Amino acid sequence: MNPDRRPELARALLALADDELILGHRDSEWTGHAPILEEDIAFANIALDEIGHAALWYRLVAGLLGEDPERHPDRLVFHRSADGFRNVRLVEFPKGDWAFTIVRQYLFDSAEQVRLRALADYPQASVAQTAAKIQVEERYHLRHMHAWVTRLAQGTPESRQRMQAALEELWSPAQQLFQPLPEQAVLASESLWPACEPLSRQWSAEVVGYLTGCGLALPADAGVNPEGRDVHTPDLDTLLADMQSVARLEPQAAW
Repeated sequence: MNPDRRPELARALLALADDELILGHRDSEWTGHAPILEEDIAFANIALDEIGHAALWYRLVAGLLGEDPERHPDRLVFHRSADGFRNVRLVEFPKGDWAFTIVRQYLFDSAEQVRLRALADYPQASVAQTAAKIQVEERYHLRHMHAWVTRLAQGTPESRQRMQAALEELWSPAQQLFQPLPEQAVLASESLWPACEPLSRQWSAEVVGYLTGCGLALPADAGVNPEGRDVHTPDLDTLLADMQSVARLEPQAAW
């Protein structure tokens, strides 16, 4: 790889890591509050997986920047303010009700599968290997979400109404998952990152077919907020105040 492209690739991977970390934190908020005991355990494990996947991406970022892969992730996670995070707004919204969480997780996991398949075939070995490793676990997440989406969308009138309401709220923010990154053009030109548009079309075809098959109606307006990943909602500040509270008290603590 052209050494001059390491900063751009690190920035792109940082976006993936931040997505996983923030979603994992939101998922962890269901611990002790999920609707059934089995799901309490399952979602806690999903949260741990997401945070573990974030750690893998953060270590790659550290390597590309010539930083210590064991210490640098701590600084990235616990000592950045909200304006330094690159996650999509979809993952930072409060957890909402169970239908909201399931729809969000399904939209994210389905998009992630599309992206991971593409990254697993890319020439940068460390990126491809990490994507392939994460993809194995994410397949199980997606199967789990399929089961819940079907169950709730085809369940009671109330469960279907809640799923429809969640989809209408989340469909537009979910489009940001494939919004081109600022460094996208230069990376794609050197085959270091997949182009967003083909992945977005593939994802859209998959989720639209599945969700409509479950009896849900896709919102007509799927516009993407023109602001990029560096612009966040106040919810992220609240989340980081909680997540970073121990690190602020103990700056030398390790993650």
